[in-house]
Amino acid sequence: MADTLQGLTLDRILQEISAVSRRLEGMGIMTASLTEETKLMCLYIAGFQSRVTALEQRMTTVETQAALAPDRDQELLYLCRKVIDLEDRGHRDNVRFLGSLETIEGADVQSFLKTTLPQLTGLTFDPLLEFQSAHRLCPKRQDGDNHARPIIACFLQHTQARQLLQKARMQGPFRMNDQLIQITADFSTKPANAEKLSWPYDPIYASWR
Repeated sequence: MADTLQGLTLDRILQEISAVSRRLEGMGIMTASLTEETKLMCLYIAGFQSRVTALEQRMTTVETQAALAPDRDQELLYLCRKVIDLEDRGHRDNVRFLGSLETIEGADVQSFLKTTLPQLTGLTFDPLLEFQSAHRLCPKRQDGDNHARPIIACFLQHTQARQLLQKARMQGPFRMNDQLIQITADFSTKPANAEKLSWPYDPIYASWR
């Protein structure tokens, strides 16, 4: 009887040990799985930290550039002013004539201007008017639009261009064949932010503008 009970007890102990062993094996598997998940999580966190570090570096770069932006804007405005000034100075011998009918000048624009300008303005030019070039701006339109294109002339004598512009500034538009003719300097096109490009009075620049 005692031997039988002892045998049953040993069997139960062995069963319990076997059950505990299986549970330990399951826990080992779960532990291994958790270990792998932890490793993956660590890799993910490391990657996230790298991205955060890269973003911080980019933010630092952006902040640095933003801090320099006002100086760069001023530099760009200054360069834009210089380009406009150089362009206008390069055009200081040019004069535009607005309002003259298409083809009224005939085949020779220079001869037309030499004859017409003294009559139109009442000025006497000495020496006689001479041009480096004179032509209509832009190609003639092919859609039937007869809108007069401006005539632009480049004077060989700057003093003659200045004399003509001063007369036009004082008298205003001239009339020829019931047409109003405006005479203006050949200024460059103003940029969109022209109000930011005002520069101090320059006697040399203002003397012809």
